[in-house]
Amino acid sequence: MANTDPIADMLTRIRNGILVRRKTVDVPASRLKSALALVLKEEGYLKDVEVVVGASGRSSLKLFLKYDRDGESAIHEIQRVSKPGARIYTHSKNLTQVRRGLGRTIVTTSKGVMSGRTAAELGVGGEVLCTIF
Repeated sequence: MANTDPIADMLTRIRNGILVRRKTVDVPASRLKSALALVLKEEGYLKDVEVVVGASGRSSLKLFLKYDRDGESAIHEIQRVSKPGARIYTHSKNLTQVRRGLGRTIVTTSKGVMSGRTAAELGVGGEVLCTIF
């Protein structure tokens, strides 16, 4: 079955995995989702990311969710901003802070997928994929 918004599907799988306290979440792989997962890992929201090739030859991403000693997830809130029906683009100067700097904005730019902070440092804008706190 075709999925009209694979990024929203990935974020929903992460959200659902956190709700039931899973250690890992499997997501069908693509280059954009792999780049997004690596940014989440670099920013400290995921423990690890692995690419797994199934018996059918299709690859998937295994996302290892991060929890602290008390069982609290590193991700408290994750939301899709730009959607297929309403794309949201922003300039590097207009990248807003999430939760007064405690959260992150993930942006896809001409130089790849990166956090909003990195995009602002490089002076590039792009499509706002999601916000995470």
